[in-house]
Amino acid sequence: MSDFPILTATLLCPAIAVFLTLLIPGRHEKAIKSVNALAGLAAVVLAMIAWAAYDRAVGGFQMMEDVAWLPALGIRYTVAIDGVTVVLNMLNAIVFFTGVLSMWKLEKRVKEYFAFMSTLVFGVFGVFFSLDAFAFFFFYEVAVLPMYPLIAVWGSTRKEYSAMKLTLFLMAGSALLFPGLIALFVASGGETWNILEMARSGAFSRDFQIFVYPFLYVGFGVLAGMFPFHGWSPTGHVAAPTAVSMLHAGVLMKLGAFGILRIAIECLPEGAAYWAPTFAVLATCGIVYGAFVAMRQTDFKYVIGFSSVSHMGIVLLGLNTLTVAGTDGAVFQMFAHGIMTALFFSAVGFLYDQTHDRDIRNFGGLVSQAPVAVSMFIVAGLCGMGVPGFASFWAELLVFVAAVREYPLLGILAIAGLVFTAAYMLRVLGTAIYGPVNPKWNHLKDVDAWSVTPRAILVAVLVLFGFFPNLILDMIRSAAGGM
Repeated sequence: MSDFPILTATLLCPAIAVFLTLLIPGRHEKAIKSVNALAGLAAVVLAMIAWAAYDRAVGGFQMMEDVAWLPALGIRYTVAIDGVTVVLNMLNAIVFFTGVLSMWKLEKRVKEYFAFMSTLVFGVFGVFFSLDAFAFFFFYEVAVLPMYPLIAVWGSTRKEYSAMKLTLFLMAGSALLFPGLIALFVASGGETWNILEMARSGAFSRDFQIFVYPFLYVGFGVLAGMFPFHGWSPTGHVAAPTAVSMLHAGVLMKLGAFGILRIAIECLPEGAAYWAPTFAVLATCGIVYGAFVAMRQTDFKYVIGFSSVSHMGIVLLGLNTLTVAGTDGAVFQMFAHGIMTALFFSAVGFLYDQTHDRDIRNFGGLVSQAPVAVSMFIVAGLCGMGVPGFASFWAELLVFVAAVREYPLLGILAIAGLVFTAAYMLRVLGTAIYGPVNPKWNHLKDVDAWSVTPRAILVAVLVLFGFFPNLILDMIRSAAGGM
């Protein structure tokens, strides 16, 4: 197993899916869906193997593969995983697989849809694995760019506007990010883009770090839904088709937070320490603002979209504590929120496919009309509120404890944000799920054995890591020796 290039094999899963999808004639829709489902299943299996093979006692980066790419420019294909990326690798694989299954009934331009979707997933895997900063940025752009056609072509609700807004925001983030990466490369000697070597070089003065750090933090932070640059995110959530919303909130937003952790904080620790209080304030604003605005929404997807702004604020607050507990909680929250929002959007997508309506006020008594489908939404809602027994509880606990220790006032305000979270979630449950039955939707069909599969997988993951959090925490903590 030690000689098997498991990370390259994982990268090849969506890449081969794209290649085969382009070769298969568009009229063979079932074959196209089957190819992408098999690619997702293979990615899950490889992620499980990587999880089992990773030696937590040793820690640090393992399963490294290093091949010259553009040696004249110091660019290499260098991939490896540590405890953090073992967890995020699993997240991406699960959301990829369940996302394909959730779109099984897609009928519009199936060939192009799955080609773009698998390209996005390919880019995400590349970001998580890359230790070369240039390759990191390359895969980062590969992951971001397919969002435009996926929303503009297959989306709904002002889809062209939403796709353009999302793309412009993310390109603006990249416009900050790339100069920051070039500055790291030049200042470290201009010979290697290797993130580990740049972090250990000692070549970055304190003034340099203080100046460059905001470029990297904000550049990555835009994709993480950072307040006040979050406006693209809820709009994109609402317009995107089901699986794209799952990948958007479940995985894509995590790339921004991961970039802050992997490159900005690790390479520029003095810059991180200088700016942490400022960005912690913005993260807390995001937590409270996202939850408060979600209370006023009437569209299911807008509720989830602003909920994601709030929950990603928790991730950013944890990172800005610059503590082990805060970082552990932030990474755990990336995973828990990724699975939770995938479940949210999968459940809402199932209802929308039948009703073509997402207005909470137009529903009522759904628990009696589609009890199994609605139960999936309820589980996601409980997880979003941080109820014990679900994965998000442990993540939020770690972040809030670290925040109260480092920034007492901000920690208290962030915890107060949970009150708004409970309020908007209970409002949705009370109105649409348990309210008076609306006979208009008596024709609703509940999930069948096939449709329930992706949702059941996501529920099982949330419960598994809710009752056994050390399965993730032990893995995350093993990364401490990597940098």
